[in-house]
This record gives sequence, C-alpha cells and structure tokens, in this order.
Amino acid sequence: MRVILIDDEPLALEHMKKILLDIDGLKVVGKYLNPTEGLKAIIKEQPDAVFLDIEMPTITGIKLAEEIQNHCPNIHIVFVTAYDEYAVKAFELNAVDYVMKPVHKKRLTETINRLKPLKNIHMKKRISNRSGMICCFQTLQFTLRGDEPENIKVHWRTSKAKEVFAFLIHNRRKPVRKEVLIELFWPESELEKGFAQLYAAIYQIRKTLASIGFNIKIISRDHSYILDMQQIKIDVDEFEKLEVMINDGNPDLTIVQQLLDLYGGDYLEKESYLWAESERERLRVLWLYYTQQTIEMLIQKKEYTKALLICQRMQALNPYSEESYFMLMQLYDLLGERHFVEQQYSRLTDMLLEEYGTEPGSEISEWYLSWRGNKV
Repeated sequence: MRVILIDDEPLALEHMKKILLDIDGLKVVGKYLNPTEGLKAIIKEQPDAVFLDIEMPTITGIKLAEEIQNHCPNIHIVFVTAYDEYAVKAFELNAVDYVMKPVHKKRLTETINRLKPLKNIHMKKRISNRSGMICCFQTLQFTLRGDEPENIKVHWRTSKAKEVFAFLIHNRRKPVRKEVLIELFWPESELEKGFAQLYAAIYQIRKTLASIGFNIKIISRDHSYILDMQQIKIDVDEFEKLEVMINDGNPDLTIVQQLLDLYGGDYLEKESYLWAESERERLRVLWLYYTQQTIEMLIQKKEYTKALLICQRMQALNPYSEESYFMLMQLYDLLGERHFVEQQYSRLTDMLLEEYGTEPGSEISEWYLSWRGNKV
C-alpha cells in the first residue's frame, strides 16, 4: 500500500513516517511540509491513502481534503490531529479514520487494517466498450447502453447525496456555487457546518460514481462545483435532439422513435424534487409535442400501426390529455376499428367528467358525431 504524508510540523512528519515504515506492506512514497507541494505529489503519484494534518497555517486539512477528492476521488484520507474538535468534521468528510497526536504504532496499525479491505473495492464495474448514460426520466438511473442495455444498481449512502448529485446534473451546463447548495440543502446549518456537510455529500457522490465505473468529475473551482461528464450521456440531452430532427421536415423516424422512447415518465418524477418541477413541466410539454408530430408524420406515410403504438404509449404516460384520445379515435378509424373508436370516445367522456367535470371539446364532439353519422 502506497501512502503520502502531509504535516507542517517536521518532527511530527518524521515520527509518523518512521512508524509507518515499520508496518508490513506499506510504502511511504512522499512526505511534505508544504500542502501545495503535497497536493501536486498526490496527483502525480496517485497513492492509495493520504495521512493529512488538519491544522496547518496556509490551508486547513479539511480544505485540502476537498482538493484531494476533487482531483483524486479514489484516494482514501486519514486525518491526523491534536484537536478533538476536528474529529466530527473528519467523519463528516467521510475520512477513513482520524488519528490523535502523538501518533503510536498500535493506533496506526489499526488504521492500516481499515484501509487494506478498501484498497481494491472501487471500480468494480467499467463502462468498457459500451456507452454510459444517466437517465433522469421518471427516476435517477445509471445505465450501460449497448445491444442489451443494463441498469446499474447504485447504493447511495444518503438520500441527501443523491439529491445533491441530481441537482448538479440538473445544472450540468453551468457552475453551481457552494453557498447555493448549502442554502438549498442545509438551510438550518451555520455556514461552517454547512460546508462540512456539503463536502461530505460531494465525497460520497465521488465514491459512488467511482464504485460503478462512471467517469464523471466534480470539479471545485471559484467557490463552485461543475461537472465534467467525459463520455457520459444524459437521456434528457439525447431526447432534446428531437427538436432539430423534427424541424428537419424529413427525419429518420426510426431514430425519432428511439429518442421518444427515452421518455419513460416525467423528469425525476419518482424523486419529486421541488426544484425540478419547472423542468418537469417543460419536458412534458416537449414530449407531447414531439410525439404528436411523429404520429402525424407516420400517418402521412400511412404507417398507421406504428402511429397507433406511439399514441397508445402517449396515452398511458399522460392519461389526462384529450389529444391522445382524439388521435387514437382517428387512427382506429383509419384502421377500420369502429369498436375502438367508440371505446376511446367513451373513455374520454368518463375521464373528463370524473377529473374535471366537463365534456369533450367541440372539435372532438363534432368529429365523433360526424363519424357516427357516416357509419350509419
């Protein structure tokens, strides 16, 4: 196991190195009095763990820990401190352990024993030659897409970490200020406590992403976080490609249908995050519009069965839209299915009466009466 030590006290740094060298299977690849130099070495050497003093004059160990996580999310951190007050903060940051000064071999051996099982547990899954996608329609989900798409089971340590990640995805095109995150997710906390809780959540998110092999970086810059998505796609971004395709006038309808299928339900519907409501409504309106446009193009090509299947899905996902009933009535008429035309009108009438206390609009009623008259 390779470790790096950072402490601004020369004697403490040398003492810790001497003890660690006596522990089997452990190699000290660097020790640094200067935190900035230590961070550079960590990025270059990629050790398994860092032993980090908390109280340093130029930058606190808490802040340095966040920088380490920012660049190297898989590295484990052990805090070394002479102050009990920092113990809680250390665990809030999800450090593997914290060690009180003066350090002793027995205590450091316990820490190393905690580290060993963790050394090889990250990156159990890799995306390899398949593309990764984060899905936000209906629920937050990670998938590997290929010939056989695979949903990845993700264990979130806390629901708060999951929501913070979802909020960063929601704002993926711009930096999100840390103060904004604290105000939204920890409004009752004092600022210092809020930062500790935020750092803990970001640490958990990075560990979760690393454990499933999704190469997403959460970059800390100018008091903000921004996502570096690498090759990871978002289903919402793919879905919104429909705008260009539909406006093209003669799109590949097979690809259009594949993009429509990404909409498996409303945006983050199962999570019910209040901050997502406006985006939820925007995407719902877009999906209904794109679906209607696709159905009309299929009808023009006389591909009635394909149009019918899409319209049935439209109704299943949005059962309170009059438009879906009307389009199904027209499609069943084109297919010569009289019974199903009547069934759709009856269902529409019942739905409107039960949900809104109204009747079908004049356009639909007039079409239906005209249709019945022609069928007599």
